This record gives sequence, structure tokens and C-alpha cells, in this order.
Amino acid sequence: MEPTSMEGVRASDAEATRLRAELAIAAAGIGTFDWDLRTGRLSWDTRLIEMFGYEPATFEQTIEAFNVRLHPDDLPRVTDALQHTIATQGEFEADYRVVRPDGETRWVSARGKAFGGPEGGAQRLIGVAYDVTAQVAGEARVSRVLEAMPAGFYSLDVEWRFTHVNATAERLLGQARDELLGRLIWDAFPAAVNSVFEDSYRQAVATGEPVAFDAYYPAPLNGWYELRAWPTPDGLSVYFLEVTERRHAQEMAERAARRLALLARVSAELASTLDVQAATARLPRIVVPSLADYCILTVIDDDGQPRDVGSWHVDPARRAVLERYAEVRLDAMPMTAPVGRALHADEAVTFAGDDVLRLLPPGRAHDLLAVLAPESEVALPLRARGRTLGLLTLFFDVGHAPSPEDVAVAQDVADRAGLAWDNARLFGQQQQMAETLQRSMLTDPPEPDHAEIVVRYQPAVEAARVGGDWYDAFLQPNGATMLVIGDVVGHDTAAAAAMGQVRSLLRGIAAYSDAGPAEVLRGLDSAMAVLQIDTLATAAVARFEQTADERRRGVTRMVWANAGHLPPLALNPDGSVAVLADWKADLLLGVDAATERAESVVTLDRGATVLLYTDGLIERRDADLDAGLDRLRTHLAELAGLPLQQLCDELITRLVDGRPEDDVALVAVRLHPQDRPRPPEAGPNRVPSVVPSDPTVP
Repeated sequence: MEPTSMEGVRASDAEATRLRAELAIAAAGIGTFDWDLRTGRLSWDTRLIEMFGYEPATFEQTIEAFNVRLHPDDLPRVTDALQHTIATQGEFEADYRVVRPDGETRWVSARGKAFGGPEGGAQRLIGVAYDVTAQVAGEARVSRVLEAMPAGFYSLDVEWRFTHVNATAERLLGQARDELLGRLIWDAFPAAVNSVFEDSYRQAVATGEPVAFDAYYPAPLNGWYELRAWPTPDGLSVYFLEVTERRHAQEMAERAARRLALLARVSAELASTLDVQAATARLPRIVVPSLADYCILTVIDDDGQPRDVGSWHVDPARRAVLERYAEVRLDAMPMTAPVGRALHADEAVTFAGDDVLRLLPPGRAHDLLAVLAPESEVALPLRARGRTLGLLTLFFDVGHAPSPEDVAVAQDVADRAGLAWDNARLFGQQQQMAETLQRSMLTDPPEPDHAEIVVRYQPAVEAARVGGDWYDAFLQPNGATMLVIGDVVGHDTAAAAAMGQVRSLLRGIAAYSDAGPAEVLRGLDSAMAVLQIDTLATAAVARFEQTADERRRGVTRMVWANAGHLPPLALNPDGSVAVLADWKADLLLGVDAATERAESVVTLDRGATVLLYTDGLIERRDADLDAGLDRLRTHLAELAGLPLQQLCDELITRLVDGRPEDDVALVAVRLHPQDRPRPPEAGPNRVPSVVPSDPTVP
């Protein structure tokens, strides 16, 4: 290709490039300017002339024509920026307002650069400008919204400097925006460094994902804040609220819920067991650490002496020290000590740990308290029915002073423990009195010739330890042995009282009349009607008789009658077990005094054992009496080789495991062979002097 052709192509490319630039500028609405600093001529294109409200024919092409259209408030700033650009031959950048002849104000953003010549110094300033009124208006609307927000807002640039702070943020942060704008956030708020604030902000910028968190900022702000931060192309924007009051209210609600849960746990602990004393002694484990760092529980014994019964420390390593201190402190404590005062104050007493340490004489208690080193203590009385039954002493380490709310809750705990303890004491007294009364009515059995009699009584675990079950064993005037088992309807002191009456009537009738079992029950029914003993009862009466011939043959007759009771069981010498009757017993006592009573007779080999029992031995909530009777027969056969005392104990253990659902009474007789000496386990042969020692002799 010829050179002229190459030059033509290059000229064509340059023209195309220029044309594309002009088209791009025109599409963007950008105007251009060229200021010749040597001649002062300021050249604007048509778009820029229109932007400033001039006509091409009237524009004077001078810097003065530019200054005339500038807003007066922006003129000094823009003039300084132009002079700085010319002096440094640098870049020009400014946003300013233009006031057009019709009074309309427009925002213009200008960018340019100064160029020097061979002589030195700037000779031209070339640049562009474009209308940004819509953008500024939008930003103004956003700014107004941010200013009107009830929440704090600030923005940070990529260097972590404040670029915007709204009015609410000024108030919440305690600093004016003029003091914050342009400052590093880490300098303005140094406590944010290496905290959740810095970690969260940097995480948002690094991941490009917004973060939300609650955090506490210390003094001078001394408050809790809820923050939302999201990254932007220019840096980070942060929206925040002060939530100190809400946080305090939430903490108060949580503390109240914890206190209620604590009181509920204390009540459940005291109500879940009959052993209230043991449950009360465990209270320190519930109180610590909710209300104190460690705790000692003291109760006053029946003799009026205080005794520490429980302790607990939040630090497992110091629990042994606290236990040793609780073992010795009361003996070493003078009466003038705060604990002594608290026992008589009937209200909480607060004192310093040093007060007690100074009062303790040298010794173990003093040394152990010095190791524990409580800063303060609160002693709260265990109150019930106008009496102080003990103390709940709370100990607090340095920096853990109790609040009035905690003391009030602790006093509530102490009062509940005191009432439970007093109830247990009263119940124990009543229980002991009732049980003593009942056991006084359940007398020891006689020890007739070659007959070993064993009796057992165990009250229900859920009852008042007294009820209507009874056993009896005695000799009639003719020397016959009489066994009785009975059950008055009911499981309370009224049933026990009725049982005492019925039992006494029965043994009185039998002991005086020499009557057989059926006649004894008929006489009892009649006596109950005459004496208006309004109760129902079941009973089985068995009499063991023997003639001289039966003695020689080694057998004994058992004559018995049943008023609605369970049938007796016989354990034969060969280990087999027999139920001595079916379930068709006669009518209960107290229903019809005129009812006829029948007797049954069975001949037993010597060496046999007969068992009479109440339904508490075999009754279960999850099974019927037939299943219970089968269990009893099975266990009785398995235990056949045991001595009678051990057999009865083992039966109760296997069938009720020490926790009967109903009262358990039983009476058993073992008929030892009479052709050999009375065995030692049967005990001595003791009978009343008014009955024959050998019933076979008239």
C-alpha cells in the first residue's frame, strides 16, 4: 500500500475515535470546557452553555461568566479548588450549585486537569461537567430519611473513617458529627478494638454479608446496643438502637423466672419425699450458685441446740473445707456472733465475713473460715408458726454482694424449709404417738406347748402409719390356741380406733366364753350392733385343738370361721402349700348381726405351718388378688425350709419390698412335733397360769 494510503487510514481511525468519544459524551449529557490560562478565554461546548443557562451568542467565554452563575455559597470553595489545580498542575474535582437566570438551582459535578507548557506553569485547564441534580436530590431525600430515623445510623469508608452520622447517632454516641466525620472509628471509640464490634464489622466487610448482634459498650456510653451492619461499595453502613432498658427488663424477667423456678424446685424437693429432714438438708445444693457462692443449713434440735445439717460450695475443690468448717463452727461460735443474733432476730441479718473471723477464737473454725474468706454473709431464719427452727446462712465471695431481691427469695426458701421441717416434726410426733398406740394394741403372742407363733405388722408407706389391720394370738381358758386376723375398713386414725374396739371385743368374748370360732364371730357381730360400733370389718378366727389320741398320732385339728376375709394358707411338712378354703367366706362383720356363721375343720400334721394375713401382703394396683395369692403360695413354698421368724420377714420383703401400698398384718403358727423337745427357735413355753399347760388334759 502507498504511504499516502496509510496516512489516510490513520486519519480515518482518529476521526472515528473522536466521533465515538463525542457520541459517548453526548449520550451521557456531559459538557466540556477548555480554559486557556494565557489568554483567559474559556471555551464551553453547547451542552455546557445550556447547562449554565446561557445562549451561545451571549456567552462571554470568561471565568467571570462562570462565576456569575455559581451559587454565592459555593464560589469561594470552587475558586480555591481551581487555583490549587492551576498552582499544582493537578486534577480538578468539585460539586457545586448553578443558579440559572430563571432562578432554578442545579447541581453540577466537574472534573478536569491542568496542563503546563514549555515556559513552565499551567497554560490550560481542560475538563468536563455534568448535571447531577437528580442524584443530589435523591441523596438529600436519603439524608432526610436518615436524619428523621429514631435509630442511630452512621457510615464508614473503606479506611474505617466516619462519612455520615445522623442526629440520633450523635445523641446515642455522645459526640457531635463534626467531631466524628473523618475520624477513625477505632480512635473515636477505642473500646471497640478487639471486641465483638470490630470482629463483626470486619467479618461483614470480608464476607460481603450483613451482620446483626447485641453488644455492651463500656463507659462513657455504658450501655447495651442492638446493631445491624451491612457492607457497601464505599465501606460499611451501621444501624443501631440503644437497648439498655430493654436488656435490663429482660434480665429482671429472667432473674424473676429463675427465682420462681428455684422456689418451685425447693417446693418439689420438699414435697417429693416423706423424708423431709433429708430433703431439707439438700437445700444448699439448690440455693448454690443461684443465690450464693456457698451455704450452710442449720436446724435446732428438739433439745434446743443448733446443728448444721447441710452445706454446699460452688467450687468443688472447697466443699471439703466448708464441710469441716460446718462441723466445728457452732461449737466455737460465741453467743454474740451474728449467727447467734440471727437465731433470735426473726429476720435476715447481714454481716461482713471479717466480723465473724474476729469473734472466733484461735482454732480450727478460725483457720477454716480464713481459708474460705467470705466477703459477706446473710443469715436467714427458718420460720414456722411463730418459731425459729434454724438458719440458712449464705456466703458471698469478693465482688458478689447479694441483691435485696436475692435476699427476699432466700428468705422465702428458708421459710418453706422451716415450715416443711416443722410439719415433719409435728407429723413425726403424731406418727410416733399413733404407731405406739397401735402397737400397744397389737400385743406379743403367747408361747404354748410346741407351738411357735410369729406376728408381723407393717403400715402402708403412703398412709398415716396407722390403720385398721390387726392380728391377735391368745389362749382360751381350756388351753386351746386362738389366732385372729382382721381388717377394719379405712386407713386412718379412725380406722385404728375402730380396730381397737373390734379387736378388744373379740378377744374378750373368746377369752371368757371358751366358744369356738363361729360363735366368737357371731357374738362379736351382736356386740357391735348393741354397742353401735358403726364400722365394717373382715376377720378370720382359727382355733387349734388336740385330744390325747390326736397327740399320740401327731396331728392337730384347726377349727376356723371366716367373716369376709382371705383364706388361710397351710405349709405342710413336705413343703407343699394348700389354701384351706375357697373364696366363699361368710358375710363381713357389721352388716347383719343375725347372720349365721359356719365353721371349717382341717387336720394338720405336726410340723405344719399356718399363715393368716391381710390383703396388703398380696394386693397390687396392677394385678388382682388371685394373682397375688398365687405369688404368696409360690414364695411360701420356696421359703419352706426357713425358721418361722425368717420366713415371715422374707415373705414381706419379697412381696412388698418394705414399701407396702396397704397395711400388712400377718400371724403364723408352726406346730412343732411333740415327741421331741421344743426347738430353741420357738422360745420358752410360756402360758398364763390360769390355763392348762397341756390342753389335752381336762
